[in-house]
Amino acid sequence: MKKLYSEVIQFKGRADDFGYEQGKRLKETLLYESHLLRRPRSIRHYQTDTEHVKAMLMHWAPLLWEELRGLSEGLEWSLEDTVHEYSGWQQEWDRSGCSIMLGRNYMIRNYDYNPKTYEGRFLIYQPDDGTASIGPGQRVIGRTDGMNEHGLCAGYNFVNRLHPEDGFICCTLTRILLESCRDTIEAEKLLKELPHRHSFNYVLFDKAGRSSILEGSPRGVIKKEGRACTNHFSHMPEENRRHLSDSEARLSQMKDRQKEEWEAHDAFRFLNDRSGPIFSDQYQRSSGTIHTAGYSPETLSLRFGLGGDAQAVSFSFDNWIKGRRSPVKKMFGWIDTAMDIPYLDGIT
Repeated sequence: MKKLYSEVIQFKGRADDFGYEQGKRLKETLLYESHLLRRPRSIRHYQTDTEHVKAMLMHWAPLLWEELRGLSEGLEWSLEDTVHEYSGWQQEWDRSGCSIMLGRNYMIRNYDYNPKTYEGRFLIYQPDDGTASIGPGQRVIGRTDGMNEHGLCAGYNFVNRLHPEDGFICCTLTRILLESCRDTIEAEKLLKELPHRHSFNYVLFDKAGRSSILEGSPRGVIKKEGRACTNHFSHMPEENRRHLSDSEARLSQMKDRQKEEWEAHDAFRFLNDRSGPIFSDQYQRSSGTIHTAGYSPETLSLRFGLGGDAQAVSFSFDNWIKGRRSPVKKMFGWIDTAMDIPYLDGIT
């Protein structure tokens, strides 16, 4: 078993200052050392046109461009290198798992991936002239899932990484939605406009209880009905991987349990219990459950747990927006793996 932690980072202020603060923090971590080692591989695998990325972000999420500029200064990297490594444009993504379940007033999400990619960063951020959001970080500016001050929740489930095209990766798309949209209707529209790098399901849920699942790929975005989601498409089956049995089994289990109309706490336990049918310990196969997040947009609150059978930590995002800082500095949990994890072990 390996003990994980996630650092809670709280910031209110200008987007470039937030980027600068993240860059300074990152340089003091083992995670940064692994990112330096990743650079040669990143350079070999994809190219990024900085001016094109700037134009894309200035059109859809200008504060993210300011955050990247600040991140560049904090890291003391060139803007070109920062955009290439952290903008989420045209980057690669390994296969992963993930399950999302919706109830009357909640969205519960298991983030299943390779622990070597986890960053151990949980961010609560309020820009001076933008929308506050809360959620776990990925690729520094991206989010694995999250909720904004309007009660919009968003998360994604991997489908396929084959046949990529120019576009944003999943965690950057999620961050753009949280930065730019007030509700599910606005997020649906924007997700159909944004360019996608890979194929993912995107799940949206808002304060009014409206939900939406969109199959998003470089070749199109299609909405489908449902209140649970795993790792395959229904309307674009040509985008699916060959082996879907695990994805279909998890989806069936969640649909069956939704008939019981659980409260958020019960749904969280159903996804997070190690002995349950949804939690996964397949970390070597890049599909082990690293965290479970439960968002309640009606009350602007959430619970968050690392690993399985987690002692969930509760956050009142509503109180934070009103000026009460969270007392939580770090969250801890356990996963059943012996593999080295960069932000914990500084692997080479």
